[in-house]
Amino acid sequence: MTVPKRQRQKKIKLAKAGSQTKWAPFWVVVKKYGAGKRIHPSRTTRIKRNWRIRKLKIKPRIIRKRHLG
Repeated sequence: MTVPKRQRQKKIKLAKAGSQTKWAPFWVVVKKYGAGKRIHPSRTTRIKRNWRIRKLKIKPRIIRKRHLG
């Protein structure tokens, strides 16, 4: 079963947004700032997103109302 193009684009958008969270692996600090620095890994990420609090505001697809004909 194939997925419609619009739905596929929405899934891609959601997948990308899901990866943009406010955390990073600990070795990123060593790679970016050097071995001597003690910095929280969340500093390296730009977008703070939480699945409970911050929603993506993707509008639902417009569906024709059947009761109007």
